[in-house]
Amino acid sequence: MALQEKLDKFKKQQQKCQSTLIRIGASTEPKHTQKAVSAAALVNATPSTPTVKFSSDVARFQRIYSVRKSPVGAQIKHVIDLLLEKRQALTAEQINKACYVDVNANKAVFDSLRNNLKVNYNGKRFSYKSKHDLKNKSELLNLIRKFPDGIDVIDLKDACPNVMKDLQALKASSQIWLLSNFNSKEDIAYPNDPKVSIQVDDELKQLFRGTKLPRDMIDMEKYLQKNGDKPVTNTAKRRAMAQVHNIPFKPKIKRKKQREITKRTKLTNTHLPELFQILNGS
Repeated sequence: MALQEKLDKFKKQQQKCQSTLIRIGASTEPKHTQKAVSAAALVNATPSTPTVKFSSDVARFQRIYSVRKSPVGAQIKHVIDLLLEKRQALTAEQINKACYVDVNANKAVFDSLRNNLKVNYNGKRFSYKSKHDLKNKSELLNLIRKFPDGIDVIDLKDACPNVMKDLQALKASSQIWLLSNFNSKEDIAYPNDPKVSIQVDDELKQLFRGTKLPRDMIDMEKYLQKNGDKPVTNTAKRRAMAQVHNIPFKPKIKRKKQREITKRTKLTNTHLPELFQILNGS
């Protein structure tokens, strides 16, 4: 026991001496070293300010120079594209900041914008003016229903930001028809409303009724392709597959129209008078 007590006492003395040496070393450390470390930590703690590269600044000035030296029509297009994209009323200063067109400094640009059909100017701000001002899909449908003879899709493209998606959605829900114009290849929107009465010209009716269509579907598909239309069916392929699987082809037989019973009709089943009540009533 005496030996163990002496060992414990010796360990305590060692720990005390070590802590004393640490305090002495800390007190004798040079002050300029501490200041240097604190200064370095301060520099690292402060956020670095973003620097503008010289090359990017030169590119921006070149862009400004090219825009302002461009023709008046090109500058007007820059402004109209900006107004169409933003869909907001912008001042001349905001336009200059966004697309580098200085409207106030160029009188020709200012006068052209003020008198442009696609631009609305209230004396201070410029905004985009579409032919049809629409807000949502329901307003688009109501507008199309006002034109039973159809409305050009090109007149609707700038009505609202999502107008093309709304047109496809209305077409998918069978609320409108989208048909292509044969001459201009532009789509025309028609309302698909049974309440709308559409008047068809008599000459068009006669042309439709007098047109003879091919009897065979292959000839019909060739006729459609000749006129630039893509047929939905492929009869030649279907018949070839039928021959591979030994399925006989049965052409459709044109049935004669059943005659109506009149007084001149020769009756054979006279013992069934209930079949001829129509004749007796007439």
